[in-house]
Amino acid sequence: MPSTLAFTGFTQEAFDAFLAARDEPRWLVDLRRQAWIRFNELALPARNDEEWARTDIRLLKLDRFGFPAGEILDGDMPHALLAEGVELGGSTATRDSVPAGTQLSEKWASQGVLFGDLSELVAEHGDLLRPYFERRVVDPHRDKFSALNAAAWAGGALLYVPRRVRVEQPLHAMSALSDGGVDLNKTLVILEEGAEATFLTETASLAAHGGGLHCGSIELIVEPSARLRYVNLQNWGDAVWHFAHQKAHVASRGGIQWTIGALGSRLTKVNQHVALTGEDAEAQVNGVMFTQGRQHLSYNTHQHHLAAHCRSDLLYKAALQDQSRTVWRGMIKVDRGAQRTDAYQRNDNLMLAATARADSIPGLEIEADDVRCTHGSTSGRVDQQQVFYAMTRGYTRQEAVRMIVEGFFQQVFDRIPIESVSEALGEAIGRRVRAIGEQ
Repeated sequence: MPSTLAFTGFTQEAFDAFLAARDEPRWLVDLRRQAWIRFNELALPARNDEEWARTDIRLLKLDRFGFPAGEILDGDMPHALLAEGVELGGSTATRDSVPAGTQLSEKWASQGVLFGDLSELVAEHGDLLRPYFERRVVDPHRDKFSALNAAAWAGGALLYVPRRVRVEQPLHAMSALSDGGVDLNKTLVILEEGAEATFLTETASLAAHGGGLHCGSIELIVEPSARLRYVNLQNWGDAVWHFAHQKAHVASRGGIQWTIGALGSRLTKVNQHVALTGEDAEAQVNGVMFTQGRQHLSYNTHQHHLAAHCRSDLLYKAALQDQSRTVWRGMIKVDRGAQRTDAYQRNDNLMLAATARADSIPGLEIEADDVRCTHGSTSGRVDQQQVFYAMTRGYTRQEAVRMIVEGFFQQVFDRIPIESVSEALGEAIGRRVRAIGEQ
């Protein structure tokens, strides 16, 4: 059965009831109220804003959604693709922003690792977590969607790893959405100095063609000499509105490998930001997008170098069929003091239909004078000679196209350290591929 939901709109009365129903520290309530004021001040983004010029949200009726309420009832959860064949150290799940269960191996709990539902853990460990909330890694005033999540986040996941603790088993989080539901999850990851962890997160709808609203945030805090491997798969139903602000802070000698897979939703608008704030920090950002039907996926990526001797490498690949569209806007920003920066960004697009469209907009903003910053972008169609060659070897046209698509993404798959995860992403994409000519 579905969760109990209250679609009362994002009104003052509903917000007051939402706060009254939660047992949270006063400082957190104050942060929520500040963001709520900003949410009401801001209008929805318009197309005269350059960032939104290629993303039309005029059909979004925000007042049709509201704050999730009530307790989750028994019912199925989506299949966890990223957890297949992986020996997990812990898992947590929410449905419609309501906790649906958490487990953590005693091995990691005994070493001080905190993992599970963010709402529950912030109530229990507020003094520990307060400084990280008050950092505001994701700016709650950026736009109406970031303000809404800062004011009304519910559910979500927390991973906190103490100094020099190495969590050798991957952890997994699932955010599920019922048809017409609301997901306001916030993910917060904190790796203290010298810590290491691998975190697999995914979002999915209970119905393949389900609708709903996701307005989320991801904050990744990687302190000095810490290492984080973070994988996020977006697999919503094809009628879901998906908005998210995601940002990683990487301190000196720290490192992050951040991989995203984007397969679902009606419309997606994500801001993904990596800030290298200490010397000798590094980031590798990988993206895989596959679109079909009339899907519209827009990703703004930002590699921000604030300190010297840092490295960032971004690779996004998209394959598009039917009348779908992707928009990728990338920016490498190098501050004046970030000498000896080494930064690269690349976006490749494979067009599986003449009616699909991919917009690639790379950018550089460099204030230092001793750097190496480069970018590239390509778009092309499937080589029919390759299709013909495969078919002469006994493959069907669909099998041939699927192999070509898998080969196109292989460069990203090879970067993922967990083989079962790269295989799961490849299989999920492969199931969506149709033969050219059938579209």
